[in-house]
Amino acid sequence: MHPGALKRFLVGKPVASDRLGHTLLPKRLALPVFASDALSSVAYAPDEIFLTLSLAGVSAVTLSPWVALVVVIVMLVVIAAYRQNVHAYPSGGGDYEVATVNLGQNAGLTIASALLVDYVLTVAVSISSGAQYLITVVPALNGYATEVAIGAVALLAIINLRGARESGRALSLPVYLYMFSIGLMAVVGAVQYATGSLGSAPSAVFTLQHHSDFDAGLTGLAGGFLVLRAFSSGCAALTGVEAISNGVPVFRKPKSKNAATTLFLLGLIGASMLMSVVLLGRATHITYAADPATQLLRDGVPVGASYHQAPVIGQLAETVFAGARPLFLLVTIVTGFILLLAANTAFNGFPVLGSILARDGFLPRQLHTRGDRLAFSNGILALAVAAIVLIVVFDAEVTRLIQLYIVGVFVSFTTSQLGMVRHFSRELGLSTNARDRARLRRSRVVASIGFAMTGLVLIVVLITKFTHGAWLTVLLMAITFTIMNRVHAHYTQVAAQLRVQDLHAARALPSRVHAIVLVANLSKPTLRAISYARATRPFALSAVTVAVEDGHAEKLRRQWEEAELPIDLTVLASPYREITRPLVEYVRSMKTSSPRDLVVVFIPEFVVQSWWEHILHNQTALRLKSRLLFVPGVVVSSVPYQLPKSSSERSS
Repeated sequence: MHPGALKRFLVGKPVASDRLGHTLLPKRLALPVFASDALSSVAYAPDEIFLTLSLAGVSAVTLSPWVALVVVIVMLVVIAAYRQNVHAYPSGGGDYEVATVNLGQNAGLTIASALLVDYVLTVAVSISSGAQYLITVVPALNGYATEVAIGAVALLAIINLRGARESGRALSLPVYLYMFSIGLMAVVGAVQYATGSLGSAPSAVFTLQHHSDFDAGLTGLAGGFLVLRAFSSGCAALTGVEAISNGVPVFRKPKSKNAATTLFLLGLIGASMLMSVVLLGRATHITYAADPATQLLRDGVPVGASYHQAPVIGQLAETVFAGARPLFLLVTIVTGFILLLAANTAFNGFPVLGSILARDGFLPRQLHTRGDRLAFSNGILALAVAAIVLIVVFDAEVTRLIQLYIVGVFVSFTTSQLGMVRHFSRELGLSTNARDRARLRRSRVVASIGFAMTGLVLIVVLITKFTHGAWLTVLLMAITFTIMNRVHAHYTQVAAQLRVQDLHAARALPSRVHAIVLVANLSKPTLRAISYARATRPFALSAVTVAVEDGHAEKLRRQWEEAELPIDLTVLASPYREITRPLVEYVRSMKTSSPRDLVVVFIPEFVVQSWWEHILHNQTALRLKSRLLFVPGVVVSSVPYQLPKSSSERSS
């Protein structure tokens, strides 16, 4: 199969730029797209709470509803705070924009690095967890967790490459089915509890042996530390909340209102599901252990390594639907499936954030480009590759990956809410209307509470998880922060070196040569290419540019007229945002109209000094030259413009 045909089969037909509005999401599709991560955490956050508390014995497990309640309170406060964020900053920059505007560039990059790392971890953890769950259903896949996880990442990437609306349609049914099944289990379980007919979980027959480090139960420093660990693990339920603030641009109008409504629904559904599962777990006397082989005792004897400990939701479904096997299978199957789909939230958040960072010059500009399905294709592929690397390195083991989780998202929560406090304080200083000032004061109180609570959780998470693997997340964030600063410094330096200070002086060169000069913008390389082309004294000479972004061609034409350049500028339309194809077709049309003429295409390029800088530039020129190479009667001439070395390189 031809590569182009394979791409069309996997991704679909290209979509014109003027169809962008048709790809926007209504609330019914936005909820499953952005909430799948947060809602899927109900499948493992209760497990982590029970598992951690079990180390101190049965008496500690009785605290699980209270730990879950505190998690829910934090979740609702964060939801309320982010509803304010989407109204104040609806452009899609989310926490990054909030921090950059109110706290400065370094704060914004700190949040950006935290979110980028956390999005990658979201995919790795969710997919690995789903793969492990699938293996329990299909034992034949045992030993192939890594391969299953890689295949799931690739499948999700392909679905998202088809566009946000298409991915929403594909994933909405499983997400809604998951919400229905957990809700049904909670309602039936509550009715059974109220009528006294609720049975005991399969693991209720076991007694729980506490760990030797907690002989005194929850008393003392070790016990308090254990409760904090359980709380920090349960806070995994908050992951994915920030994705909606980053994805406001993909909502239908009114964007901010629809995003805020989706946040409200996410908080209400997520909190209800989490509390229902934990309360049912206590009501059915679930015994869930960190090390079931040694901690679970049957008649005083450890159950041993042969015992398989089913997840909390699996045990609850087996208990509540004891007489309805199909409903038990429904809950277990859709729960495993939703864990695989939870990564879809990251596939919507990462590309948008990457596009904004690329627009601001902190990531390679290729991430800012929409693909032919109007999705940020390069960002989707970058996320998939990064997640696959983590999955391979950690062998798709959730217990190893989960320790890296949560840190980044709470760095984002805390910093953004501090930024919102500054935002509302600034607005208060400018407002004179009494009603507006009262509203701003209430908003500042909500942001202040959000900052205090998320900041406290961040401290708890760092203390309780740092030595268990969170240090690696902090290291990855620092590396990402450094890379983004280096990329931005490079782009800033290149822009300064390419900038034309005196247009008239810059073009006052000998006039001899050519036919077509390709133009992206009015810069020193462009002017050099024009001068070189004129010096060859061609029979006809023209400049050609492709209109990819709105307003860019008009801006270039104004600059062209201001510079009084002696050749005409031709603008080629490109409804599908392609650059290479319109140019190649234009050159072919010239050859068709004058078959005996030689067409010489001059391509201005600038030459950077470091090897890694080449990755960031001239990719379009490389693709164009490779295409024109096979067009008969066409000569391609690269006009290089060597950039000087930076001062640091000259001094070294």
